Amino acid sequence: MPRVEQETYLPFARDDVFAWYTRPGALTRLVPPFAGEVLEEPVDGPVDGATSRLSLTLPTLLGTGADAAAGMLGTVLPGSIPSRVTWVSRHEDFRPGHGFTDVMVSGPMRSWRHEREFHDDGPGTVLHETITYEMPAAPRLPGPVRRRIHRVFEAELRRIIDHRAHQTVQDLAFHQSTGHLASQQRERRSHLDCDTEDATPGPQVVAVSGASGMIGTQVCALLGGAGLEVRRLVRGAGTDPEDPAEIRWDPDTGLLDEEALADVDVVIHLAGHPLAARFTEEHKRKVRASRVDGTTLIADALARLETAQPRGRALISSSAIGWYGATPDDRTQQAEMLTEDLRCGTDFLAEACRAWEESARRAESSGVRVVTVRTGIVQSPSGGALQQMLPLYAAGLGGPLGTTQWQSWISLDDVAALIVHLALTPAARGPVNAVAPEPVRAREYARTLGAVLRRPSVVPVPGFGPKLLLGAQGARELVMADQRVSAEKALELGYAFRHHTLAEALRHVLGR
Repeated sequence: MPRVEQETYLPFARDDVFAWYTRPGALTRLVPPFAGEVLEEPVDGPVDGATSRLSLTLPTLLGTGADAAAGMLGTVLPGSIPSRVTWVSRHEDFRPGHGFTDVMVSGPMRSWRHEREFHDDGPGTVLHETITYEMPAAPRLPGPVRRRIHRVFEAELRRIIDHRAHQTVQDLAFHQSTGHLASQQRERRSHLDCDTEDATPGPQVVAVSGASGMIGTQVCALLGGAGLEVRRLVRGAGTDPEDPAEIRWDPDTGLLDEEALADVDVVIHLAGHPLAARFTEEHKRKVRASRVDGTTLIADALARLETAQPRGRALISSSAIGWYGATPDDRTQQAEMLTEDLRCGTDFLAEACRAWEESARRAESSGVRVVTVRTGIVQSPSGGALQQMLPLYAAGLGGPLGTTQWQSWISLDDVAALIVHLALTPAARGPVNAVAPEPVRAREYARTLGAVLRRPSVVPVPGFGPKLLLGAQGARELVMADQRVSAEKALELGYAFRHHTLAEALRHVLGR
């Protein structure tokens, strides 16, 4: 039976590493965006008998490209296009602090067993992984064909293992920087037991709207990895009234369960009608109303709760770099770098962002700390601009969207971690740009993506393409926007970016 083994050194104590692996959200953080997503993870960690359910893409760039195409078409066509396989695992041989095993219950393999062993190595940990597997029909294939399939498959396995190792180190370093490693939390609790000053625990309960979205999923996983209690704001029809992890709300009807929100320290508000559609009057109305109405509902509820019972609550509300206007012609102030102190632009998205942020600021007068996160172009194959471009690049037909326009991007990991950082940083207030420190021109973006994928990047995307999907206004304000946005405030607030350059970000999210 084929066997793959790999050892990874992690520069953190074994107890901290193992604790992170068993916290809520760990599996979500470990599944690479190029490989699929988690549909269901164990509530109590990978203990004996627990199960996980994943949706996995097909291997290689062609599989990632096909999945991206299906995801993109799913936003404009009724129904969904199948591009993944479902994988169900059972967890067994759970030994606290030392290891656990996953066994495939159902999926595309004939058999699969993944063993993890955690060993002390000085101040760090060595993670030893052993995977034994059997592919369907492999024994009946000719020897050269069978060996070729195994080489391709094992190369994909090592891509995933390498991604997971990098992700584990990055997440543990992030939690260490905020004081949320398991060992740090134990030490803080012991200080609290001793009545020590300066041992305030910080936020313990965080509610998240838009928790099932591309960014919200990763935000919730990072919060779970920090050992914080996460509650999801869920539309009323889909909630379980007995589930303490869900808070009922419906911005269309003004419904919000304030009683369930009363002991929440921070609300991270990410919900809003998707932008990627033709900019008809009805679509623009939904975009604006969903953001303003939902934010107003949450901000007013937090304001009432903070007035009645002050506890230093915070609202971290999503916004966008659309605040600045799509092009210099859409701005009342001209600047080489767009910083948070500039007035909003004059086009539709700028006005929508202005009303959006004003709705969040309603809570400030009651003592709620409010941060509005102006998000740039998020890099992930599971959504946004990169998802739309991948099918063309995978087919060898990729090229630039525009020429000299500045594109202010940010990796999915960085936008999620920055949001959590702002939630845990008392000094963070007001607007904060969620963009990487090094924006690029449109031509440079295309060249970088082509180099990472080892595909040509010379075929310009025809201007009518984005217009067909988004309409002339949508294409102008989204695809062809020219925004060179500063990341300086995020840096000043102590956030350490994981991906400073576009090449770093793309190699990580695409496993290249």
